[in-house]
Amino acid sequence: MAIHRTAIVDAGASVDPSAEIGPYCIVGPGARIDAGTRLMAHVYVDGDTEIGRDNCFYPYSTVGVAPQDLKYRGEPSRTTIGDRNQIREFCTIHRGTAGGGSLTAIGDDNLLQAYAHVAHDCCVGSHCVLCHSATLGGHVSVQDYAWVGAHSGVHQYCRIGAHSFVGGFSVVTQDVLPFATVVSERETKTHNVNATGLKRRGFSVEEIQTLRRAFKILVHSELNNDQALAKIAAELPASPHLDQLRDFVRSSNRGFVP
Repeated sequence: MAIHRTAIVDAGASVDPSAEIGPYCIVGPGARIDAGTRLMAHVYVDGDTEIGRDNCFYPYSTVGVAPQDLKYRGEPSRTTIGDRNQIREFCTIHRGTAGGGSLTAIGDDNLLQAYAHVAHDCCVGSHCVLCHSATLGGHVSVQDYAWVGAHSGVHQYCRIGAHSFVGGFSVVTQDVLPFATVVSERETKTHNVNATGLKRRGFSVEEIQTLRRAFKILVHSELNNDQALAKIAAELPASPHLDQLRDFVRSSNRGFVP
């Protein structure tokens, strides 16, 4: 078995004698690594993780680590990876959660380019390509031969149909039909305040409502910035949050997303 002297392989892990564990890799007690798979260097394998044959994990990739789901409480969950996958630098693959079936699964013959992210409870089929920095939210299904372009984000629970193509820098918030080509318009819009995030940070209902009214004036009226800020000051109760919003707008060199 080719295990570099600087690698750490837990005694509870199962590693096929023909696998290769490179410098500074860490393999946890629940890992099972099959024949011919290579961890090049600085690869981290954690949790109840099963990796098939002839895969290659490039430096600084991680697999089977705990999900970035605030509901996760350490419950048992799994990650499975099939055969002949190429997992490039800095890819992150997170294990499942009880709320999503407790399994993140990747099939065979896939290419995950650098910085791709596969979140908890995702299911990626076979012969798929996730280009660099493609991001799958939790519970996403990517069917066979699908291609997700660079820097694209796929919303939780969406499905990417077989043989479909998602263009680079796309934002996918609904299912993508099999065989389809989907590309987002290259235009970003401000829709409303981040109400959910503000509630989590302790903003009151009144504070959020005031910000909603300010956004309506600032973003959705036909007033220029100075006129909108003057209207906000005249019509809304003073608050440090409105002061922060006003200062941000006035200090902007590039303008803000309308």
